Amino acid sequence: MHKQIYVNLAVADLPRAMDFFKGLGFTFNPRFTDGNAACMVIGENIHAMLLTEAFFKSFTTRALCDTAHSTEVLICLSCESRAEVDALVAKALAAGARAPRAPQDHGFMYGHGFEDLDGHIWELVYMEPQAADPA
Repeated sequence: MHKQIYVNLAVADLPRAMDFFKGLGFTFNPRFTDGNAACMVIGENIHAMLLTEAFFKSFTTRALCDTAHSTEVLICLSCESRAEVDALVAKALAAGARAPRAPQDHGFMYGHGFEDLDGHIWELVYMEPQAADPA
C-alpha cells in the first residue's frame, strides 16, 4: 500500500505563497484548494498543504511558530542532480526567498536550500546513486 504525506504549513498570504511555488514549477490539486488551503503536489505521494494562518489555527490549540525566530520544520526534498538543486534555489531566490546558508558539498552528497516567503526552510539535496545504495 502506498502511503501519502501531507505537510501542513501556515502561510500569511495564500495567493502569494501559491504564486511563489508555481514559479518554482510546483502544481496544485484544485480538488483540495480553496480560499483557506492549497494542496501543492510535490511528488506522487507527497504534498504540502499551504493553509492560511487562521485555518491552520483551527487544527491546533498551540501557538503558531514565528518562523522569523524559530524553526518549526526542515523540509528536505531530493533532486535528480546538483544542477537541479542549484536551479531550484536560484528560482526561489529570484522569487523573493532567502538562502539561509551556503551550499554544502560533502562529495557524495550536495545540498542547498531556501527559506520561502513565510520563513519555512526547504532543503534540497542530491546524493550520488551509489551512496544511497544499501548494498
